[in-house]
Amino acid sequence: MTFRSPIKHCRTCGTAVVYRLPDDGDTKLRAVCPACHTVHYENPLNVVGTVPALPDGRVLLCKRNIEPRWGKWTLPAGFMELDETTAQGAARETDEEAGAQIEMGPLFSLLNVARVGQVHLFYRATLLSDQFNPGHETIEARLFTEDEVPWDEIAFRTVKETLEAYFADRKAGSFGLHCIDIE
Repeated sequence: MTFRSPIKHCRTCGTAVVYRLPDDGDTKLRAVCPACHTVHYENPLNVVGTVPALPDGRVLLCKRNIEPRWGKWTLPAGFMELDETTAQGAARETDEEAGAQIEMGPLFSLLNVARVGQVHLFYRATLLSDQFNPGHETIEARLFTEDEVPWDEIAFRTVKETLEAYFADRKAGSFGLHCIDIE
């Protein structure tokens, strides 16, 4: 089992935890406190974003100004915050990274990235303007047609898969929901 950032101490009493099968019949290794017997669960993180596009089909991409993958292109996305829905988080990330005004659309892609403990959710979004004000995490925000997308410079496989599905659906004239497992 690979851990993102293993729990080292009990959140209840501060004792060093041990990774073992809990006594309740659970079949997964968990961080268990040997003192107070609290079982700590580690769950996947949600990454939320949008596929912001103009009616002519051009899609907004952001050139990353942060690691990982500094200088590579991505859709506006980031980790979901507490007290927000996935759609609210996707809209917030689009504003923070691109300074783009959008109208949120339906969920478009759900990508499971189990090896890093993440679930990525991208919503379709209509751009209300072609003017952008990128935030500090973005070097540049720019519109691309399918032929103009710098495919070899896309930061993440989840983004590439989502863009490929978006352009294929657009050509077909019908958008679906795409559920993809990334190995």
